[in-house]
Amino acid sequence: MAGTEYTASDVLNPGQLRALATHGAQEHSEGTHHNLRGGLAMATNADRTNRANQLNGGPQEGDESRPAGALQGKTALIYGAGGPIGGAVARTFAAEGATVYLAGRTQSRLDKVARDIGEAGGTAHTAVVDALDETQVDAFVDGVAKKAKRIDITFNLISYGDVQQPLMEIAADDFAQPISNAVRTHFLTTRAAARHMIRQRSGVVLMFGGSGPQTLPGLGGFKVALDAMEGLRRQWATELGKDGVRVVTMVTGGIIETLPWQMEGREEVVREIAAAAHLNRTATLEDVGNVAAWIASDRAGAITDATVNLSSGAIVDY
Repeated sequence: MAGTEYTASDVLNPGQLRALATHGAQEHSEGTHHNLRGGLAMATNADRTNRANQLNGGPQEGDESRPAGALQGKTALIYGAGGPIGGAVARTFAAEGATVYLAGRTQSRLDKVARDIGEAGGTAHTAVVDALDETQVDAFVDGVAKKAKRIDITFNLISYGDVQQPLMEIAADDFAQPISNAVRTHFLTTRAAARHMIRQRSGVVLMFGGSGPQTLPGLGGFKVALDAMEGLRRQWATELGKDGVRVVTMVTGGIIETLPWQMEGREEVVREIAAAAHLNRTATLEDVGNVAAWIASDRAGAITDATVNLSSGAIVDY
């Protein structure tokens, strides 16, 4: 299908606001064509169960002592799975034993992630889905639930099509667009999954980006969109908690690996991200995948309505 992929969630957190200010305006303004339609195309990797168990830490023939992966037997939906962050999370989920369903708007990008997972012994399926389209989201989730018999994890990592200009200069529609997109997509994907999670009395909803007191001039509605997303997270957590469904946001101080090499001012952004960290390192894609897998696992079963901060100290909790 034509149009801009909504999986460019490479720069979807307040710790990368300066990066967005220099690069994101061009990248995300192309995302205004968010009403494109397309059929639900499903492609499935071959199931390589024995190798998956081996790589995921699952039990092997003749080796009953090895523990299963933290997400063994779980079904995970990942929107924006073709981007660096979505792909990293998908690979880690699969390595921990989950069957992952990769959703996005560019089949070739999804196929690359699915191929990596399959070659490593995991199980991945892909579907072309516009996460702003109610009909497509519902059909995708209901289709997965029919096939897998359950929905355990949903993680939405799409971008919001923001236009970045000072508030005194930006058009009203351009200001409102990322706010509307952020709230709409998280409402749609969470509601679709929650219908099934409520029936099974368990599930995890993951969000990425988070809010916080910091911002920069010239971001239009982007930072406001992140604040709105956190308000929605709190509302969902309040309403779904009684049914055993957890809702958690992840926030980073910037993932240097996701910054395009050709981005104007990249070196300065990298220095600023590193300087803001309280540790002698910043978060990596591997960190994001590992923390996401932990949050989604039963080991974090008491955590909900919270922000998990892996900013290396760059973002101070408040």
